[in-house]
Amino acid sequence: MKNLIKKYFAFANSLQDVALLFLRLTLAYGFYGPAMEKVKHFENIPTWFASLGIPFPLLNAYMAVATEVTGVILITLGLCTRIIAVPMIVIMIVAIATVHYKNGFACGHNGFEVPFYYMLMLITLIAFGAGKFSIDNFISKKLS
Repeated sequence: MKNLIKKYFAFANSLQDVALLFLRLTLAYGFYGPAMEKVKHFENIPTWFASLGIPFPLLNAYMAVATEVTGVILITLGLCTRIIAVPMIVIMIVAIATVHYKNGFACGHNGFEVPFYYMLMLITLIAFGAGKFSIDNFISKKLS
């Protein structure tokens, strides 16, 4: 029994890098749609931000769109993952505070469930990095 448990944990540990890859790709996909909508309809974003009470709506619109688009690319590639996760968490906090929190938790009611899950995924990437299947890992190996 002890040997079976050891084998199970060894197998589970071997999945860590695959899990981080799928987490990154799922997260990037989740950000992709909203980021592209903001790019397509950028002229409306500052007005929307102003209606939400976000200060400096034009500046914040540029920062949000740039962060989301850059985040999708970097997280997909696994490049600067731990760095880009921080401003993306800030975007999720702002989204929760300005749009989703008043609707409760459930995503079916436009609540903060999905942005909260994205924050948890981003925190996981900060804690564990992008994993073996990433440019971060390739660069790390080249530098050591």
